[in-house]
Amino acid sequence: MDKYTSGAELPVGFGLALEQYNAMDYFFSLPTETKQRIIDHVHTIKSKNEMLAYVESAVAPGMKN
Repeated sequence: MDKYTSGAELPVGFGLALEQYNAMDYFFSLPTETKQRIIDHVHTIKSKNEMLAYVESAVAPGMKN
């Protein structure tokens, strides 16, 4: 994950969920404002299943272009 250090740190659970969906590169290609909005929401998530569902709905669909 060293290649992704570009400022703010990702919450650990979010980073793991991105990895599970192979969505790390896609997430870091998003505009800064979009990434920050997603990270802000991630701080409200309380469970692993909720995190996975959020990544699947918010990030993974953008990869299907």
